[in-house]
Amino acid sequence: MTEKTELIKNIPFAQAININDLVDYEDGRVVSRTLSSKSHVNITLFAFDKGEEISAHTSPGDAMVQVLDGQARITIDKETLDAIAGQVVVMPANVSHSVFAASRFKMLLTVVKQPVVIKGL
Repeated sequence: MTEKTELIKNIPFAQAININDLVDYEDGRVVSRTLSSKSHVNITLFAFDKGEEISAHTSPGDAMVQVLDGQARITIDKETLDAIAGQVVVMPANVSHSVFAASRFKMLLTVVKQPVVIKGL
């Protein structure tokens, strides 16, 4: 019997679910649930209480925020924009960005990186 490699975790398989139900708001916190963490892709679900933030940083991959609930204020290289439920924002690799909760909000973050290739093997 072959063991299955788990590519996605912390979410039910073969079911229709409401993704907003997978992470709950908590007062004064940013709550996260990792759905995939591989060398070339990370997928994480977040719930931000109003006023909470992830401060300015860079990522080695393109990062796509899909706002699921509420409103986010996203700053990319000193340009700020607001995004609401149903909208997506892509933050380019290696460019400073931050995410602030203008209201309580939930987002699905997908970071796609170049695959690591080891030559000579």
